[in-house]
Amino acid sequence: MGYHESVLLHESIDFLGVTPGGIYVDATFGGGGHSKLILEKIGEKGRLFAFDQDEDAKRNTEQQEFSVHPGFTFVPSNFRHLKRQLRAEGIRVGTVNGMLADLGVSSHQIDTAERGFSYRFEAPLDMRMSRVEGETAADLLNTRSAEELQRIFSELGELRNSRTLAQAVVQERERKRFRTTGDLVELCTKNLMGERMRYLSQVFQALRMEANDELGALADFMKEALEMLAPGGRLAVITFHSLEDRMVKNFMKSGNMEGEPDKDFYGNITKPWDLVTKKPIEASAEETKQNTRSRSAKLRVAAKK
Repeated sequence: MGYHESVLLHESIDFLGVTPGGIYVDATFGGGGHSKLILEKIGEKGRLFAFDQDEDAKRNTEQQEFSVHPGFTFVPSNFRHLKRQLRAEGIRVGTVNGMLADLGVSSHQIDTAERGFSYRFEAPLDMRMSRVEGETAADLLNTRSAEELQRIFSELGELRNSRTLAQAVVQERERKRFRTTGDLVELCTKNLMGERMRYLSQVFQALRMEANDELGALADFMKEALEMLAPGGRLAVITFHSLEDRMVKNFMKSGNMEGEPDKDFYGNITKPWDLVTKKPIEASAEETKQNTRSRSAKLRVAAKK
C-alpha cells in the first residue's frame, strides 16, 4: 500500500461537481488521492489549493510531482485557517467553487511508528498532526485533571469506563510519567472493558482528537468554508466519528453546529445551504472489503445558497 488509500474517492469528487477552470480546495491533502482526481478535471486554467499541516504530506507533493500542474498550490497549514490562507493567495471571499475535507487519519500517519498514532508500535506518545506545535498526547495524560480526562475518553473515545480509566491515569502518573505508547497500552490493558483492539483504538482516537483539537478545527473550517464558497459552490465532508458527523449534519442543515434554526429579525428561518445528499453516502461493500478503514466513513455534501 502507498501513502494512503483515499476513501469514497470517486463518490466525493462526483458530488463535488468539479468543472474546468474552477477554484477548488482539498482541505486535507494527505496522500493526494482526492487532489489528483480534482486536478484531472479542472484543466490548466483551474486552481486547486491543497491544505495539510503535516510536513510528510508536503514531501508527498514533491514525490508525486503535483507541482507540475500550473494551478496547484500546496498550503502548509491547518484547514481551520482557510480564509486567511486563501486570501493571502489572492482568492476573494465568495469565489471558491468547491471544497473537500476527508477527516480520516492517513494510513501513512498510523503506520509511521514514531508518530505515536498507533498502539501497535512502541513509540513516543505524540499524536500531533503538526510535530512543531501544541500539546502531545503524553502532555495531556500527564497534566489534565481526572474530570477533563473522563470527558475526553467519554465524548471522543466513547468508552463505557471513562471515569475508571481517567482515575487510573491520574494514579499512574504519580508513580511514573507517561512517555510512550507502551506506557498507555500497559495501563489500558489493566482496565479493559470489551474487546482489546477496539478499546485501545477508542483510547488512542480520543487522545488524538483532543491533542489536535479536531472538533474545534472542523467548526472553524466549516464556518470559513461558507464564507469563501461562491453561491452554488459545494462543500463535501467525509467523517469517521459520530461527533464529527453530527456537527457536519447540523451545520449543513442550519448553518450552526448545534442544529438550531437560525432566524432573521422577522422570525423567518434562514438556511445557508441546499442539501445535495439527503442522507450520508457510505462506502460500498467492495470498498470496505478492500479498505477496512472505510467502514465508518460518511460523506455529506451541501451547496451554498
